[in-house]
Amino acid sequence: MTSAVQKIRLSASRDIPFNKLVLSQSNVRRVKAGISIEDLAEDIARRTLLQGLSVRPVLDADSHETGMFEVPAGGRRFRALELLVKQKRLAKTAPIPCVVREDGWAEEDSLAENIQRVALHPLDQFRAFQALRDKGLSEEDIAARFFVSGAIVKQRLRLAAVSDKLLSIYAEDGMTLDQLMAFTVTSDHARQDQVWEGLSQSHNTEPYYIRRQLTAGAVQASDRRAQFVGMETYEAAGGIVMRDLFQHDDGGWLQDPGLLDRLVTEKLQVEADALRAEGWKWIVAAADLPYGHTAGLRRLPGKTADLTDDEQANLAALRADYAAIEQQYAEADELPDDVDHRLGEIETAIAAFDDRPVIFDPQDVVRAGVFVSVDGRGKLKIERGFVRPEDEAPVAAEPTKRDAEIPIVASSDPDVTRTVIHVGGTPAPGAETPDEDDAIRPLSERLVMELAAHSTLALRDAVANKPNIAFQAVLHALCLSAFYASAADTCLEIVAKSSGFSAQAPGLKESASAKAIDARHESWARQLPKTVGELWDVLTGFDGDSQAALFAHCASLTVNVVKEPWSRRDAALDHGNKLAQAVDLDMAAAGWRPTIDNYLGRVPKARILEAVREAKGDASAQLIDHLKKPDMAREAERLLDGTGWLPEPLRMTEARTSAEEPTGEVEALPAFLGDDEDGDASGADPEQPQPHAVAAE
Repeated sequence: MTSAVQKIRLSASRDIPFNKLVLSQSNVRRVKAGISIEDLAEDIARRTLLQGLSVRPVLDADSHETGMFEVPAGGRRFRALELLVKQKRLAKTAPIPCVVREDGWAEEDSLAENIQRVALHPLDQFRAFQALRDKGLSEEDIAARFFVSGAIVKQRLRLAAVSDKLLSIYAEDGMTLDQLMAFTVTSDHARQDQVWEGLSQSHNTEPYYIRRQLTAGAVQASDRRAQFVGMETYEAAGGIVMRDLFQHDDGGWLQDPGLLDRLVTEKLQVEADALRAEGWKWIVAAADLPYGHTAGLRRLPGKTADLTDDEQANLAALRADYAAIEQQYAEADELPDDVDHRLGEIETAIAAFDDRPVIFDPQDVVRAGVFVSVDGRGKLKIERGFVRPEDEAPVAAEPTKRDAEIPIVASSDPDVTRTVIHVGGTPAPGAETPDEDDAIRPLSERLVMELAAHSTLALRDAVANKPNIAFQAVLHALCLSAFYASAADTCLEIVAKSSGFSAQAPGLKESASAKAIDARHESWARQLPKTVGELWDVLTGFDGDSQAALFAHCASLTVNVVKEPWSRRDAALDHGNKLAQAVDLDMAAAGWRPTIDNYLGRVPKARILEAVREAKGDASAQLIDHLKKPDMAREAERLLDGTGWLPEPLRMTEARTSAEEPTGEVEALPAFLGDDEDGDASGADPEQPQPHAVAAE
């Protein structure tokens, strides 16, 4: 015979005046956690008390009830009610819903209430926020009601907007919150599902890789094209921007590169049309011009527009303010923020005076052209006044002495005045024809050549005995080629040729070396005269150090160690290697590092493994040898970063780099290193390496 199930009896509930309640010392919660008492009080004021207090009668020494009740469970709610009473927003005698407990221990009740409480699943919270949003509450309203920031509400709403398939996987613990956050960079549910399906099979579901797959083909907002066009213009044209609310994303990703390129082209076209009115012969406009695009072109000198009286006064005032501030804070270790900001404003204003427009001769403008592009900061870059060799004005041949001796045949018309011939600056007799024996005849060409040979040898000997003059003469010739494209204006038969690059390597124009060379070239160009005729005198005025620095710059522009398949320059490349050793060239120190674009993505898998093995040792290479090539290249880029490893063409032949000696340290990879089901263990890859620039071979 079965025994009857004993029925439980719940504790009675009743309303107790607040002034009859006291906080129990048996409450196990000692550490503050969760929202503040102030925020909880505001929440109770808005929607009243959602959960009653657990109380026990206070007994006297004889175990008789005193009419007071202590609160062992619900202490934070009690303190919030107490605050409302102090603020006179709640009456002291206001009835408070309470559950009255009379058996057991107070500490046990307090502990049970907190331990048995189950926190809300994050997905339920995301969906609850979405439900409130659907009911008409704004993001700001939701943030105010739950005492969180607006950014948090945006994040949770974005999480709730992920595809239902991925939310279901997350709810079943098949995906981490970090992975779910990575999917929020796009609102395309089909794309989200597609990426998850593909990554699940490749064993790589790291959040960073999810973001990379979702943004593949998109353009970062920090790209100079996006900076040039402007995000507002792009979005107004219908462009979509993907943004990551959980990590710093530099402004997001522009999802339509084709639209962006069209907007860039249109804006450049507008700028080019505005320049057309200046009368230039040609205008070349492109978002990205190749490095060295001005090589072989002569740049017009131009003249900087003079400052007006008002501009000169403003410039003087700015410089005086700057000097006064510097003097005032000369002894300060650190400038106050407002002072530092003011100095920055003054520097910007002074720089604007230095960037005054350049005025060109209209006769030169009709033969010259302009380059219009976008610089690395996304700003419009206009380079005016470049003359192509074929557009140079023809040079009129000066008459020789022999030509001056031959009279110009006069017209038979007696009204036409006969041309007067000047020889050596003295008018020739017009009424008499000199006798042949008395006439000063021109020297024969043969004799002139023989005399010139003597003078050439004498000049060579004299120059050889004056090293400083010889140095300046060579420097003069180099400057003519580097800054004026006018090598014919020197008696030295020295050709300074600056070769371009037939293959524009990725990142070449934005490399640290290119930026340093361009900045140095522009700095020297500002110090040199506008016309060729003044160059010698200006160089004479430079001190030895300045001449040497300029000489080194000009000489450096002639260096060419590019190995091209169709060119046989073995001796020149061998000399380039010796020159690299002489200057202690280190391509890693110069800023080159192996990336997917410049090396790892353009060589077979065997080469990738070889690089990792040389830089990090066999153990590191074994960690990635089973991966598919895209994953292998990506992980190799991360492993090689900071090691200083260089491919063989960038190493000096007689110098072993530190990267050739493996460190032996094995770096842990993300937790996706599984078997590569269809990878090629042999490392064979049909892709062939592309031509690239070398430092020495």
